[in-house]
Amino acid sequence: QVQLVESGGGSVQAGGSLGLSCQASAYSAGMGWYRQAPGKEREAVAIVNSAGYAIYADSVKGRFIADRNIVKNTLSLQMNNVTPEDTAMYYCAATCRRYNGSFCSAFGTWGQGTQVTVSS
Repeated sequence: QVQLVESGGGSVQAGGSLGLSCQASAYSAGMGWYRQAPGKEREAVAIVNSAGYAIYADSVKGRFIADRNIVKNTLSLQMNNVTPEDTAMYYCAATCRRYNGSFCSAFGTWGQGTQVTVSS
C-alpha cells in the first residue's frame, strides 16, 4: 500500500505563488492533485500519467504546473497567480483504480491533505 505525505501548504495573497509537494512511499503509475473547498465537492486539479504528462482542470490551466519525479516518487504542484477561489484543502492521490485512456480517473490512495488559503 502506497503512503502519501503532502507538504508546502500555507497562506498566500492573491496573485502570489505557492508550491506543494507529495512524497510517495513507492511507485505509482499515475498520480494526481485534488482539492476540496468548504461546502464543495472534491475536484481534480491535475492528473499526471506514468509518462509524466499532465492534464489540468480548466480553472487552473495556465496557472498551475504539476510535475513528477519517477525516480524519487514525488509529485509537485506549482501554483501561480492564485486567487481566493483556489482556497481549499489539497490532496495528493495515487494507486489508480480506473483509467480513462492513459490517465487515471479514480485513485485508491490519498494523503492527509495540506491547506492552502489565498487572501484577497
